[in-house]
Amino acid sequence: MNTTIQPAEGKLGVLIVGNGAVATTFMTGVLMARKGLAKPIGAMTQYDKIRVGKGEDKKYLPYGEIVPLASLSDIVFGTWDVYPQNSFESAVNADVLRAKDILPVEDELKAIVPMTAAFDKKFANRLDGTNVKECSSRWDMVEQLRRDIRRFREEKGCSRLVVLWAASTEVYVPVDMTVHDTLEHLEAAMKADDRERIAPSMCYAYAALAEGAPFIMGAPNTTVDIPAMWEMAEKVHMPIAGKDFKTGQTLVKSGFAPILSTRCLGLRGWFSTNILGNRDGLVLDEPANFRTKEVSKLSTLETILEAEKQPDLYSDYYHKVRINYYPPRNDNKESWDNIDIFGWMGYPMQVKINFLCRDSILAAPVCLDLVLLSDLAARAGKWGIQRFLSFFLKSPMHDYTQGEQAVNHLYQQHTMLKNAIREMGGYEPDEEMD
Repeated sequence: MNTTIQPAEGKLGVLIVGNGAVATTFMTGVLMARKGLAKPIGAMTQYDKIRVGKGEDKKYLPYGEIVPLASLSDIVFGTWDVYPQNSFESAVNADVLRAKDILPVEDELKAIVPMTAAFDKKFANRLDGTNVKECSSRWDMVEQLRRDIRRFREEKGCSRLVVLWAASTEVYVPVDMTVHDTLEHLEAAMKADDRERIAPSMCYAYAALAEGAPFIMGAPNTTVDIPAMWEMAEKVHMPIAGKDFKTGQTLVKSGFAPILSTRCLGLRGWFSTNILGNRDGLVLDEPANFRTKEVSKLSTLETILEAEKQPDLYSDYYHKVRINYYPPRNDNKESWDNIDIFGWMGYPMQVKINFLCRDSILAAPVCLDLVLLSDLAARAGKWGIQRFLSFFLKSPMHDYTQGEQAVNHLYQQHTMLKNAIREMGGYEPDEEMD
């Protein structure tokens, strides 16, 4: 194991923006798993094994035997939320988990009481919480969040922190290179209280990085997708990752689209629709918020099915994404994909995929992996955009100002992840990405 990585000693504070279905499912699962009452199934850090070495030296090891990951027993949780209910009440209200999977950790969940949220209703009009900070400006919002982070670190005795956004999707904020291009301009806009181009999520990200905590954007918000935030991460030597947890339909899309490209089958159209009834579905029922999600979900295919490389196959396909709020389903999301393809001599065929999934059950292990691997990256001296975490994200970060394309191909993403773990563990990163 690479001895240059700082050891995972002491408590790891995990501060979650949002105390809803995803956050409480994640927290409850971790608390139950470390009591031996549940298994963290779906978490790559807990189950995936990576080959290291070749020939007679070849062996397959779990991540934790290659690199020093934080233990689940060292994690301490905190949250911010617009609603004041503690995490036990919120977990019950979310109605994702059964009573038998919540009650054994009731006392621990009740002790997690959300701090007042940095919130602007204009960015999530469907939410109407009262547990909200009074902020005179966006810069004041940043300063209050920084105080929250410092207080949490001190009160809980944490040696390290990670901040994770598991809150709702904000209204779409287009990248504006007069404000989002440099850290200087971003800070000036915050101090000038620019409430159009500085979303609350940007204040969370800035505050986290300023306090020495990696930041993970689990929604499709523009937050970390701006050069100013990359500059901030480089300045403070902290990792950033985003955006949008890859859980259901996009996971399927990023895994199935490579079948078409590998088999050299053509695509006429791909129609994706979803029904979802939880708080995220409620927020996404607002067109301005859905626009943010739509941009994220539409970006997946174009880097896998590349028209410039295979114009006969992918130069003219139609791609549509829909999300529909349907309260009876709550967290049990359902997605349908209709894929119109063509093969030999242009003859048409179809593929139908119907995925009845549980949104928070799929998101919780992704949260755990992103937290543990971001903490690892920080201890390994990796800062700025963490491309190796693309596997977990719908719309992976990339430097579009330099013409870089995001990697959305699931199997290429897995190769990137494995090679990064190998390299951090002192092994040869010996798989190439075609």
